[in-house]
Amino acid sequence: MIESGPAPEIVLTEHGPSLTTPPQTTGRFVVVLAEGAGAPAQILLDAAGVGVRPSAEMGDGDETVSEDTVFEELGIAVVSADPDQLGALQTAAATDGTILSVSPELIHHVMADDYVRGYADGVADLAHRLGVPPSDRPAAGPGTAPAAPRVPIFRDTADHTWGVEAVEAHLSDFSGQGVAVAVLDTGFDSGHPDFAGRSVTVRSFVPGESAQDGHGHGTHCIGTALGPVAPAGGPRYGVAHRADIFAGKVLSNGGSGSDAGILAGIEWAIRSGCAIVSMSLGADVPRIHPPYVAAGRRALDKGVLIIAAAGNNAQRLQHNYGFVGTPANSPSVLAVGALTQQLDVAYFSARTLTTVRGGQVDLAGPGYQVYSSWPMPTRYRTISGTSMATPHVAGVAALWAEATGFRGRELWATLVEHSLRLAAPSLDVGSGLATSP
Repeated sequence: MIESGPAPEIVLTEHGPSLTTPPQTTGRFVVVLAEGAGAPAQILLDAAGVGVRPSAEMGDGDETVSEDTVFEELGIAVVSADPDQLGALQTAAATDGTILSVSPELIHHVMADDYVRGYADGVADLAHRLGVPPSDRPAAGPGTAPAAPRVPIFRDTADHTWGVEAVEAHLSDFSGQGVAVAVLDTGFDSGHPDFAGRSVTVRSFVPGESAQDGHGHGTHCIGTALGPVAPAGGPRYGVAHRADIFAGKVLSNGGSGSDAGILAGIEWAIRSGCAIVSMSLGADVPRIHPPYVAAGRRALDKGVLIIAAAGNNAQRLQHNYGFVGTPANSPSVLAVGALTQQLDVAYFSARTLTTVRGGQVDLAGPGYQVYSSWPMPTRYRTISGTSMATPHVAGVAALWAEATGFRGRELWATLVEHSLRLAAPSLDVGSGLATSP
């Protein structure tokens, strides 16, 4: 994901790290309920007079996002609450073991092209100071930025993208067959010719919008994780080319969405039997957001691994290393940083936030100048971000899931054990580059 605007600034307070600018919220609240505490809807009604509908009672579409809902698979509710009800919920969280936390509902985002282009002048200045003539510098296209001058280890070829080669998917005997992978993003272009004949299930959790991708980010991420082995229009760009695709639209055509939509998508993925959930989205919040701690842990308990983008709030050329935002900074969500073709840390890739338990980068993947599918008629596009690194890792996870039969925590451990160690600090790349079986 690459977000627009300047990198957020952190200040340390007696309560931990905080932002100088508050995060975006919806005005609703996310309530995490204790497991085995009883009927969630009744607990909320008794504690604060808050009424919710179980998500299982709702039909397809966006009503789970627009209404106050309890996601029973996760034990999490999203509610509207007046000041008295909020106070009652917070009191219950402090005194009653049935409610574990009450948090503001956050708004999450995907990339905006102007974020990357905003660094072009700085990178060009660096190249100038290193004595690199303008003709030798890579051109900056839409959604890309020029790199510092180094000879790349990997390059796109006529047969494979550099990312497919870096994670060694082209050498693997596995394809992800029999493994269901959910990509929760801006939807999917169901009419893209490269995916004709594939098993694709789509659903929208965005009010007033279909699952069709009107942004592009979701189609790009799905292509990287799950694209075809031999597309007609160019090199192979997908990792797990026979995995079953579940495209959940949790972010709007404008590239933003709420906790409710994301939690609805996670629950849908669990109920659909997905082994892996890939989320190239987030909010720049330097604290763990309790709903995703619970959702990630409860998903792992059900054999589902959630993989999320670490974030792009670093400005490494200015010695600002950023921090892993939510949901990736939750201990039970696998956070992915971005690498360049040189297997260096991408200049925008967020660093582990050492002041927060669980705020670390766990693995890294190819995330710079990544070529993949894009809604028609454009068909393909090259963009950058930890958003692009995340589906590489999700695709590799699908290959390992097929190869070993592992799910949940065992699958997480396998990805870590078989990662390629890098020279970069673990603060930036975790255990290293995810590699295929």
